[in-house]
Amino acid sequence: MPLHVSPAPAPALRSVLAALGSPTAVREAHTPALRSVQGSMSPELPLPVHVLDRIAPHEAAPLTRLAGWRFLIRGKERAVAAADTMLTADGWTFSHFFEGPYIVSTEIAVRQAESSTTHYQPRLLSIPELYMLTLWLHRDTEDDAGAGALAPNDVLVPLAPAPPGITPHRPHRVADLLPVMTLRVTPAPLPGLLGTPA
Repeated sequence: MPLHVSPAPAPALRSVLAALGSPTAVREAHTPALRSVQGSMSPELPLPVHVLDRIAPHEAAPLTRLAGWRFLIRGKERAVAAADTMLTADGWTFSHFFEGPYIVSTEIAVRQAESSTTHYQPRLLSIPELYMLTLWLHRDTEDDAGAGALAPNDVLVPLAPAPPGITPHRPHRVADLLPVMTLRVTPAPLPGLLGTPA
């Protein structure tokens, strides 16, 4: 399999397992699909969630920050929800359960990536400026999954729902997608400024 999934920090996994084992945590989650599962559930496919806080037009390798680890929660036949963990002063801890279109979209993007012949380390990349989430396929499979910058030859797969004009599940090299994202966040000049006709 060309995807090299990095193991999540052990405390992050333990915190999700504890939450899944807590009837209160499951019952109080805003996830009807999670509450409706009959039988056991298991956390799978741990992915580090990175955030790109600022899209810079001429930055060759934009830096990201690690925001947490996400696990897909699988029932008998499919992923029904996800669990996020976050780093606190006391270490990794469970944050919350959630459901929605990104669960299915993540599974689709991962299946696509698994059919590739190129080896990747999968991550998730959140781009708040565009309200966009992508599967980030990092080329250096030996890198620490919690660190690193976007390399120009890494691949981003926008998850659905994607921003207008960006097709979900279509893989893009970072070097190709970054200029498109830059155009979307660069405000148009105001009339009368910098020589723009009023």
